[in-house]
Amino acid sequence: MTALVSGMVRRPRAAIVAVVFILLGLGVSGLGPMTSAGSPTAGLPDRADSTLVAQKLAETDDGSGSVAVALWTADNGALTQAQLADINRQALARLSAAGNGPPPGAAAPEGTAGARGGPVEVSEDGTAAIAPIPVAASDSSENAAAVEQLRQELRAAAPEGTQIALTGPAAVRADLASVFDGADVQLLLASAAVVAVLLIVTYRSPILWLVPLSLVAIAERTATTVASRIVDGVGLVWDAQVGGIVSVLIFGAGTNYGLLLISRYRDELRTTEDKYAAMRAALRRAGEAIFASGSTVIIGVIVLIASLTPATRALGVGSAVGIVVAMLFALIVLPTTLVLFGRRIFWPLVPQVAADGEAAQAAEASLWRTVGNGVARRPAAAIAAVLILLAGLGVGATQVQTGLSTQEQLLDAPEAVTAGKRLAQSFPAGDADPLIVLAPDAQAAIATAQNVPGVVSARPAGEVGDLDRVDVVLAAAPGSDAAEQGVHDLRAAYADSGALIGGNQAQEVDSQAAQVRDRWVLMPAILLLVLGGLMVMLRAVVAPIILIATVLATYAAALGAGWWIFTGPLGYSALDGSVPLYTFLFLVALGVDYNIFLVTRAAEERARHGTKLGMLRALGATGGVITSAGILLASVFAVLGVLPLVALAQIGVIIGIGVLLDTLIVRTMLVPAIAITLGDRFWWPRKAPAPVGDAADRGGIERNGDASPQGAARANRSTSVGSSKSRHVV
Repeated sequence: MTALVSGMVRRPRAAIVAVVFILLGLGVSGLGPMTSAGSPTAGLPDRADSTLVAQKLAETDDGSGSVAVALWTADNGALTQAQLADINRQALARLSAAGNGPPPGAAAPEGTAGARGGPVEVSEDGTAAIAPIPVAASDSSENAAAVEQLRQELRAAAPEGTQIALTGPAAVRADLASVFDGADVQLLLASAAVVAVLLIVTYRSPILWLVPLSLVAIAERTATTVASRIVDGVGLVWDAQVGGIVSVLIFGAGTNYGLLLISRYRDELRTTEDKYAAMRAALRRAGEAIFASGSTVIIGVIVLIASLTPATRALGVGSAVGIVVAMLFALIVLPTTLVLFGRRIFWPLVPQVAADGEAAQAAEASLWRTVGNGVARRPAAAIAAVLILLAGLGVGATQVQTGLSTQEQLLDAPEAVTAGKRLAQSFPAGDADPLIVLAPDAQAAIATAQNVPGVVSARPAGEVGDLDRVDVVLAAAPGSDAAEQGVHDLRAAYADSGALIGGNQAQEVDSQAAQVRDRWVLMPAILLLVLGGLMVMLRAVVAPIILIATVLATYAAALGAGWWIFTGPLGYSALDGSVPLYTFLFLVALGVDYNIFLVTRAAEERARHGTKLGMLRALGATGGVITSAGILLASVFAVLGVLPLVALAQIGVIIGIGVLLDTLIVRTMLVPAIAITLGDRFWWPRKAPAPVGDAADRGGIERNGDASPQGAARANRSTSVGSSKSRHVV
């Protein structure tokens, strides 16, 4: 693969390849990602009761399966008889317009405090009244528009001295959808800004950063355009949340690949006059790590297609396509573009061929070689210190609970959430979001529900196909443990009746069950596949097992730290149910990435200098670029916080913590310390080559006890005189 790609870096072939790919990317990007109207069941597990209910409601002829709850409150004191009469007339008119007709007992205005059963229910204290209003919409876009129009009409018609707000399933769904209005543009701009700043700091060049940033931006637009169409083509839904995660992944991974290649290209320019030869050498060496890294991520994300939830399957397909595009741009477009500019692209720090290229590189790597020397002197202490830190943070992972209530899903409380809180002050909390029972016989279903503990009321709500609909109100607040238990109790009561239990609370219960199943099935599958891929790539057994173990420890530490942050100072009761799986996936795949960058370089150096010095040289050579890549990736995932969705913020923070732990501590100290301790056993069963730089190993460390950059450089000079090959050693 890398040999084929490096063959493209020739004059004038490079210019042709770069122009063709850039124009092709721009052309595809111009189409834009396919926008989906949004399916009410995209985030629900297949074949669950609540999914079947949502599907049946969506199939109703008028699309009025969703319901909003209108809440009227008095400006001062209790609602008056005149206000209640006006409110009741409005509710009756909307029910009639929806074709539902007034429910039993709704013929006369309800003006009595605590009255229930009519279209309008009045609170015990008389300060508030509520009424369910059907919302005709077949998808999330239509629902959002219908809810907004309904809000405007109700505000215009609100009786004098009252306030009106909408909550309930339709309003919550509309407000959740509004979170992603313009989300793709916000994410693109924020990601580009973060990448630009970090690239400028990394390269200290006013020019160089423009090349990888521009190409990654084109790659992101190309990938999301292609991925959205593939996702749609296989019958899944491309929504804003999936698109946001895929965009961030492409920006992070694509820039990381670019950093690695540019770093190696710069090193080769210090030993080679010909820019084309330097790029071909960089591709042969860095390309292997980039290909292995991207393949590992693809192996990990493709496992998501076995999820029970369509949205998770869509994320797996979209992420795999995105990484493929990012790899193509990093291995083909970036190198062919860079060679067109030559050395001057690095201005003002233009790399020049030095009398001793290795000495110059060793001096630049002095910080990381100093860290490596400290680890080499006391590897056991380094291992113990890092494991104690990871174990301490990992304690929080043992306390993690998942499942956010509707009110906790958004960072900023929209109208549906604030209205739901106000409703709970005057009515049973479940009034804002009743459970939906579809049963063959409404009266029998009502009688059964009334015998279930925690049920406040059960009322007929029309027909859905050949089934009767009954709305069941629980006393417990939506999202609470009591509400979850209420769903289980109702399902047990209806076990032999053929009834289906749906609604938001039932969807949360079913989603949590599916997420638990996915964690138990998909996480081990991801581990085994990534481990197998590493064994093939590294042609070793011990090293891949150790790398996977360190990544698992990093994941546990990051999850524990994230749990304490969100449930401590930020005050959330839990993590979103998708967080453990998504953070596991990306931390395993991306965490292994950085270890691949390190150990592939260590394997290369091992052939020249032996296992111990080879690992130290690899750490010195890759330390700067991997640290820069880790900081950049953590920052890019933190960009998910620009969207006011708690789940994405939690995912971004935990992945950011994990990436920083991995690049700054685990990859810098733990992996080198273990490799140095095990020696050649680290690479078992891969045989140890006879080191070309064996004298350097003995002279640099064993004989002189000097593993410093200067000592290594002196040792290298002693063994590289007359060797043209040594001029390519980094």
